[in-house]
Amino acid sequence: MSVVSLLGVKVLNNPANFSDSYNFEITFECLEQLQKDLEWKLTYVGSATSSEHDQELDSLLVGPIPVGVNKFLFEADPPDLKRIPASEIIGVTVILLTCSYDDREFVRVGYYVNNEYDSDELNAEPPAKPLINRVKRNILAEKPRVTRFAIKWYVLLLFSTTFYMLIGFFANRDSEDSAPAEYPPEQPEADLVNDDGTAYGAEEVELEKALIEEERALAAVEGDEDEEMGGMQDTTHPAAKAEDEESDAGSEDLEAASSGSEDEEEEEEGGEAEDEDMEMGDGDAEVAKGDGLQHTGQGGEVMVH
Repeated sequence: MSVVSLLGVKVLNNPANFSDSYNFEITFECLEQLQKDLEWKLTYVGSATSSEHDQELDSLLVGPIPVGVNKFLFEADPPDLKRIPASEIIGVTVILLTCSYDDREFVRVGYYVNNEYDSDELNAEPPAKPLINRVKRNILAEKPRVTRFAIKWYVLLLFSTTFYMLIGFFANRDSEDSAPAEYPPEQPEADLVNDDGTAYGAEEVELEKALIEEERALAAVEGDEDEEMGGMQDTTHPAAKAEDEESDAGSEDLEAASSGSEDEEEEEEGGEAEDEDMEMGDGDAEVAKGDGLQHTGQGGEVMVH
């Protein structure tokens, strides 16, 4: 992407005499701030067969250039007749309008130029020696040939910055003042600083004291609450108290009744158990008598004779 874009070129004096100056109105756009000026040149091609006869009519430096669209007038002198072959003065030739940044050309505009006499008779039979005062030039401004070239706009700037940075680096490296010390510098104030271990222990002691004080404060608050609870008076309504007492008496009667019923059931179960034991005893005696065995009592051993 080109930082500078050519928007238009307008030829002001056309047609004109061969010895008249060239005037152009040039419009271009600059997209970024440039560090250097733009150089505009106008070149006259003296011969179609050799570049030795090309001559630079004029050059112009434009800058500093603000960002945005810019316009200026470019005026150049006519070509030197001594540098043009006599056979090449009359006829068609070319002029080149170029623009460069930091000696790098990025745009070129070419125009055909027709040089001829101002009368048909001279054009039909041109004299051996050209009559310059009768020669007219006509620039074909409607058909320019524009050529653009891609260049690196900031190569030199980056190179210059790097170059100066390297110079400063080597200069500082070789200086004795910037050289590192062979031994660490003395630090007498380091002995005045408290040891990290001492400071750490002091912090722990302070933290422990703070915890103890906090526990004491909590204990005091809890003791105050207990005293307040103990000192509270019974503010229950008398009717509510009577109802509570009746409900407590009713619950005691129910418990007594339930315990009495349980005792009666246990006595009945005990009587039945005794009757069963008596019956079982009689049966055992009969069996022992019939088999010839003697019973020595409950829980005793049985002897066989």
